[in-house]
Amino acid sequence: MIRARRIGVTAVAALAALAGTPGLAQARQPSEPSPLTAPADGVLPPGWRIAGEGAARQLVWRSPRPVPPGDARVEFHAGDRLLGAPRPGSDGRTFRLPLDATGGAPLKDLQVLASGRRLDAPAAGSAAGHGRARTAQQLPALPAANAVDPGRPGPYRTLSGEYDLNPVKLPGYARPVEMRAVVVAPKGATGKRPLALFLHGRHATCYKPGAEDDVNIDWPCPAGTKEIPSHKGYLKDQQLLASQGYVTVSIAANGINGQDWAAEDAGAQGRSSLVRRHLARWADWAAHPGGAPAVVRDAPRADLSRVLLVGHSRGGEGVNRAAMDSLYPPPAAQDGYRGPVRWKIRGTVLIGPTIFGQNPVADVPSTTILPGCDGDVSDLEGETYLDGTRGVGRGTALHSAVYVIGANHNFFNSEWTPGQAEAPASDDFYDSPEEPDPVCSTGARTRLSAEQQHQAGATYIAAAARLFVGGDDRVRPLLDGTGRRAPSAGPARVLTHAVGARRSGGFLPDGGVKVTGGRVCRADSDPARACLGEDALGMSPHFGWWDLETDSAKSAVALRWSAPGRPTRITSGAPVSLAGARSLALRVFVPPNSTGTALDVAVTDTAGRRADLGRITADGLPGSARTASYWARELRVPLTAATRAGLDLRHVRSLSLTPRSASGQAWFMDAWGWAPGTPAVKAAALPRVDVGRLTVKEGDSGVRTYHVPVRVSGHGVGTARFYVVDPRTGRATEKVVKVRPGVLPIDVPVRVKGDTLFGTDEEHNLLVKAVRGAVVGSSRGGVTARNDDPAPAVTLTPAVRATEGEPLTWRISLSAPAEVAQWFPLRLLPVVEGAELSTKDVDPRWLEDVSGRQPDPELPLSQVEMYVGPEIPAGATSAEFAIPTVKDQVAEPEESVRLTLTDESGGPLPGAPTATGTVVDAP
Repeated sequence: MIRARRIGVTAVAALAALAGTPGLAQARQPSEPSPLTAPADGVLPPGWRIAGEGAARQLVWRSPRPVPPGDARVEFHAGDRLLGAPRPGSDGRTFRLPLDATGGAPLKDLQVLASGRRLDAPAAGSAAGHGRARTAQQLPALPAANAVDPGRPGPYRTLSGEYDLNPVKLPGYARPVEMRAVVVAPKGATGKRPLALFLHGRHATCYKPGAEDDVNIDWPCPAGTKEIPSHKGYLKDQQLLASQGYVTVSIAANGINGQDWAAEDAGAQGRSSLVRRHLARWADWAAHPGGAPAVVRDAPRADLSRVLLVGHSRGGEGVNRAAMDSLYPPPAAQDGYRGPVRWKIRGTVLIGPTIFGQNPVADVPSTTILPGCDGDVSDLEGETYLDGTRGVGRGTALHSAVYVIGANHNFFNSEWTPGQAEAPASDDFYDSPEEPDPVCSTGARTRLSAEQQHQAGATYIAAAARLFVGGDDRVRPLLDGTGRRAPSAGPARVLTHAVGARRSGGFLPDGGVKVTGGRVCRADSDPARACLGEDALGMSPHFGWWDLETDSAKSAVALRWSAPGRPTRITSGAPVSLAGARSLALRVFVPPNSTGTALDVAVTDTAGRRADLGRITADGLPGSARTASYWARELRVPLTAATRAGLDLRHVRSLSLTPRSASGQAWFMDAWGWAPGTPAVKAAALPRVDVGRLTVKEGDSGVRTYHVPVRVSGHGVGTARFYVVDPRTGRATEKVVKVRPGVLPIDVPVRVKGDTLFGTDEEHNLLVKAVRGAVVGSSRGGVTARNDDPAPAVTLTPAVRATEGEPLTWRISLSAPAEVAQWFPLRLLPVVEGAELSTKDVDPRWLEDVSGRQPDPELPLSQVEMYVGPEIPAGATSAEFAIPTVKDQVAEPEESVRLTLTDESGGPLPGAPTATGTVVDAP
């Protein structure tokens, strides 16, 4: 293994300087440097190994079963620290991360996570992990039907067809990306028609016909395989919208899926560029229909001033970025579209989306569909598309979250659904017969069938289209937390909450409030600060996974009581105006499967007048250890009591929540003045922040200072929260600063000391989120210092001998010292002649430590899978490796072993030295 490089870095000094700056919140105190080292026993967990040589060394994990390509980013962690996102192998099981990318973290408590979900072991809190099982709550009752049902087909028959244009080259992608799409449009519709564009998520790209489960994520597809037509999986949704008068197009993005593993933003900018490339073509065809493909000429002309974007999973993040880039242009060097914006995006629908960039667009309306049984983006991080917009923009855009109980990730796309897909497909919520999930296993009362799920999805996509594009306020109650249902969604239980639209004022935990009778909690690995304890049953979408383990921007007010009557008071630092509101809308969540949590709600104005508004009752969602069910319900109380009591609703000072249940827990997310209606939305002119990455060579001598590139474009002045990540610990220091075009908001210098010793690359990262009056494009960047020195040559003692009961000891030597410790994995080879040492000839404890097995049944050592090898400390040039043998009473001939260095696949490294060891009987 490789220890952290000794590199002069003033990013650490910047952390100390920032600590004395007003507005700074430090996530954790910096600790002493944590060098990257082997575990104390020199053994990695089962399934893990170190592969490669020199600068090409990798941390490798192999799954016992295939890991289908998905939208959640697979990540390697050491305890609470993110090591990096590995590259998936073509076998669907092997994942490799360059050791350079681990940033010097100790390789202890290794974990593989995807959206907070363990892939290499049972999740903490699961029935398998803790030996406990929970019975799920019954389904909530169906709410009253809405007056208008957008899931009913419209009056138009439909036509469909495809187009396939020349592929395009996008920045950061080595191979061209396809420009292919399927179009479904209304037949016989007159005039220009609104356009709905669909973008699928990250899925396998290719499959071998006739072979079960033979899929890959290569691009282009290898010979003998076919492309998986993920873009054809939304035909049901397209046909519904087309029958209602929309021109629809679903675009292919396999070229991005097959290459986005290397993109720092997981492909968000590439997907945005692809979306806007298609929109530009549609703008051309609307102006000059004679040059359009046949299906476009046959369809009504598209109205590019009324565009809805629909994205699934990483496609959701892609269309969010496309909406942003259409309003606030990205840096030209990273953008794959350079032309004018000839369209207006009226809203987005995001289905089980990722949000690696933590950067929702506040002034574009959105509906985010959260699948309650999502086995891919399982933390339901898409909730941030709502929570992350609060206070950022004008506040008039409606941002709705639609929680679909019993829906998984894949079945919103028919090409990802078994029995419907052309290629092999699966249920992303892995169903273990030994540990059935009470909420999401097939056959559970709360689980939807594929047909029920897709129908519900189509209905709520149509609802968003009718509200955002069509301006029909009658469908708003389906989306904004009012609690109405669409009969077309069938038996699906769909819950909603929202922010924006005609909401006013706002009590927010991160808005400078004072809390008595409760505490402000946040996303934090420290249980004393975290919102959910270690005994939580599952996860909360409100504190979804991010690059950092601690984030003060994601907070709530935690209430816990053992007897009724003790109020929690939330006092705002500045008066809150509820003037013009009809009700107070609160977002509160309680533990999954709980019922009847009752809270009395009261408000007090700045003159001290108090009004009891009424009682709210919260029920938990059906949940298990594998679901993200700590999700807020929207609960409203009328403000009529406050008006009768003479409160000044323009100056409300505090909000009180008094438990009336005997005991319990609850978490308060926010509260707003609510009134019906959907106001017109106009995007504010805002500054845009993009963090770049500078890659430099360390050089052979001297010290050079570099600066993390931060670009602010656009208009106006806003605020953003920057996170300076300590490269030694992975912990971040936060600072909220003003951002304005042309002015560097934060300076993070990085000093790189040159030398001639072999080392590793080192990253110094800066992350950013919008706080108020700003947008963030590229949220992550920094300075990467590349090692430019060759690895020293390695030699092995060619032959050693020992007597039974003594160790066989070899010396591994380097031609020159390195500035990092190096661990050399060794492989035992079959002997060429004579007898070979077996599992009974070596110390049984050593054998168990390096292989996990016992001496019986007896095997030659070369047939035992083991992970062994010495570590040569930084600055040293040699180390010893020993195999301890045992003495027996059996007369035996000489027995031998052969060993060599391995390559990344565990085979002999080409050109690597080979050594032998021979054991003879004791005299």
